[in-house]
Amino acid sequence: MPKLVDHDERRAQIIDALLRTAADTGLHAVTMRSVAVEAGISVRLVQYYFDTKEQLLLAAVGRLTTRMGERVRERVRATGPSPTPRDIVEAVLLEAVPTDEESRIFHLVHTEYAVLAVTDTALGGRAFLAAPDEMEGFLVGRLEAAQRSGAADPRLDARQEAAVLLAASAGLGLSVLLGQRTPEDATAALRYHLGRLFTGP
Repeated sequence: MPKLVDHDERRAQIIDALLRTAADTGLHAVTMRSVAVEAGISVRLVQYYFDTKEQLLLAAVGRLTTRMGERVRERVRATGPSPTPRDIVEAVLLEAVPTDEESRIFHLVHTEYAVLAVTDTALGGRAFLAAPDEMEGFLVGRLEAAQRSGAADPRLDARQEAAVLLAASAGLGLSVLLGQRTPEDATAALRYHLGRLFTGP
């Protein structure tokens, strides 16, 4: 009796092969053939699951975004049974700092994807911005909760602060990728700024 193929597992195998290849050679150099070689399967099989390279890239970004959300939740759980708004905000921002191989690959590929999306209409558009927009809205809610509880300055513009925090964390993450600063230095910079926003315990 032939073995049944787990299609979700096969798709994940292909996406993971793309991520490994992109981390080694750069996203611009990735081809359907290089992904197939890395996955140990035929190009035809890659094309069975993904008609185009663009479809494969979009699926890879979706997988990375999902995994990032899981890592943020793991960080929040590690703070204890009753995380504060600051705990949650810090968990989100620190996930933008590459501290291990998984997060390094995430930020490397995500940054390369953003650059490609600027000039490639097939990759750009609202789909790419959906996750960042959702994250910004989430941070606004956490900052407003901190203001209501007295843990943050009520005079702050929560939406503007959320935009600045996300930009700062992304910039610090990129500086780590470039070797400009260490993950520890980037973490300290983020915590320094959060200490200025959150006034309560």
